[in-house]
Amino acid sequence: MTDRVDLIKERLTAAIQISHIEIVDDSSKHAGHVGARDGGGHFNVHIVSSEFNDKSLIQRHRIVYAAVDDLMNTEIHALSINAQTPEEFSSN
Repeated sequence: MTDRVDLIKERLTAAIQISHIEIVDDSSKHAGHVGARDGGGHFNVHIVSSEFNDKSLIQRHRIVYAAVDDLMNTEIHALSINAQTPEEFSSN
């Protein structure tokens, strides 16, 4: 399912100025799940961007969801988001 990971990464990098991104496809852990049966995958996204500065967690997630909106409920069934500023990322 690398194609879906690439597609998600493409959408995110086109919409958000990113300094770090990791996308993990966890779809195989959800085999038989309704969303998986319908073709949607389960993904974990770790994304770092200065665009998240001074944004709440909800605002950060909205930015990410807006970038992949057309993929939700088709290519993506579930999306776990870890959205950090560069400062938060470097302190970990």
